[in-house]
Amino acid sequence: MFRFIRELQKIYKGAEPNKEYEAPSAPLALSLDVTLTQLRRDFQDSADLTIRKIRLSSCQAAVVTIDNMIDKQILAEGILQPLLSYVFVDTEPTACYQMISERVLYTAELTELTTIEALEEAIMSGLAAIVIDGCDKVMAIGIQGYASRGVSEPESDIVQRGSKEGFVESVRVNMTLMRRRLKNPRLKFETLTLGRTSRTQIALCYLTDTVSKEILSELKRRLRRIPLDTVLTAGYLVPFLEDGGGHSLFSGVGVSERPDTVCGKLAEGRIAVLVDGVPSALIVPYIFAEYFQSLDDYSNRAYFATFTRFLKYGAFFISILLPGVFVSLGTYNPEMFPTLMLNKIAASIAATPLSLTTETILILFIYELMREAGLRMPQPLGYAVSIVGGLVIGDTAVSAGLIGAPTLMVVAISAMCIFAARAVLAFLIPHPLHR
Repeated sequence: MFRFIRELQKIYKGAEPNKEYEAPSAPLALSLDVTLTQLRRDFQDSADLTIRKIRLSSCQAAVVTIDNMIDKQILAEGILQPLLSYVFVDTEPTACYQMISERVLYTAELTELTTIEALEEAIMSGLAAIVIDGCDKVMAIGIQGYASRGVSEPESDIVQRGSKEGFVESVRVNMTLMRRRLKNPRLKFETLTLGRTSRTQIALCYLTDTVSKEILSELKRRLRRIPLDTVLTAGYLVPFLEDGGGHSLFSGVGVSERPDTVCGKLAEGRIAVLVDGVPSALIVPYIFAEYFQSLDDYSNRAYFATFTRFLKYGAFFISILLPGVFVSLGTYNPEMFPTLMLNKIAASIAATPLSLTTETILILFIYELMREAGLRMPQPLGYAVSIVGGLVIGDTAVSAGLIGAPTLMVVAISAMCIFAARAVLAFLIPHPLHR
C-alpha cells in the first residue's frame, strides 16, 4: 500500500522537474554503410524507412526518406533526376556535397545536419536526407507531402462576423495562417522539440517589440524542463505552464482555435504555443476576464458588446450558484420563496420520494451523463440521445413522480447558462495525470 502511494507521488510530481532535458547527440560517421546501419538499427528495419542508394561519379550516396511522409513526385523530379543526370568532375566527398548544395538542387528548403539524432528527426518530419560516403555532413531537403486536413471553420470557437479559417493539425500551416494576418517582420517563430519518445515539434509565436522578455525566458525555461516522454496534445503542457503548480480552479493558459484571435493576443504582448498535430494554440499569460471575451465583441457596437459580456458573467454565476441556492432555500429557508412558488415547490417535494438535495444531485448527474454520451457517440446517435433524454427524463420522470418539475427547471436553467459560459467552464482544473 505504501509502495503504491509512493508510485502515485512520483507520477504526480514528475521525474526530475528541475533538470532540463537534453537529447543525446552523436556525430555522424564518415562511412555511409555505418550511418545506414545505425539508421536501420534505430528504426529496427521499419517498413516505412526507405533508402535509395545512388552513385555520384565515384562517390557512393544514399537518399533516405520515410514513406508517405514525402511527395514522391518532387523526390523523383527535384532530387533523384538532377543528381543522376549531373556529371561530377571532382570526386572528393566534400566537393560533391558542396556542388550538390550550390548547383545541382533547386529546392527552397535545404538544411545541413551533423548528428544522427538530427538526421532521424528530419526524415521523420518529412524531409529527404542525402548521405554521402566520406562526408560527415548530411543534406536535408524539405519535400513534405503527407496528407493533412484542409483549413476549415473551427468547431468550438464560432463567430458571426469574422474569418471562417481555423487552425489545422500541421504546425507549419498554422504559422502561415498567423503570418498572413500579421505581416510584421517582428513576428517571430521559435521551434522546440519536446518528448523523449514522441519528439513533438512546438512553435513559440510572439512579437519581439511587445513581448515581455522575462515572461518569454520563463516560458522557455518551463518548456525545457518538461520531463514527459510523449507530447500528443496541448493539454500535456498546460499543467507545466501554470503558476502555482496547476492547483488553481481556473487555468492560467488560454486555448483558441482561431488564428485571428491569437494574432490579437500577440499584439497585446502575449505568447502563443503551437503544437504539431493539434488544431489549437495555447496563449500565455491568460487572465480570468478573457474567458468572457469573443471576437464578435469587436464587430458590434460598444453597448451591445457590453451587454453580451455582462450576460456571460451572469450566466456563469447562475450556472454555479443557482442549484445550490435553490436547494438551500428549499431545505432551510422556504419562507423566502413567493407564496405561489412555495406552494408549487412544497407540492413537488411531497409528491416525490427523494429529498430536494438528492433530486438535484441526481438530475445533475444524469445531465452530465447525457452530455458525455452525446459528445462521445457518433453524430446520428447523439441526436437520438438528446431526444430520448429530453422526452424520457424530462417528461416521463416528472409524470411518474420520480423527480419534481421545479428541480428539473432549475437544473435546466443552470445547464443553459453553462453553454452560454462554456468558454469559462471548459478550462476548469486540468487533468492531473499530465503533471
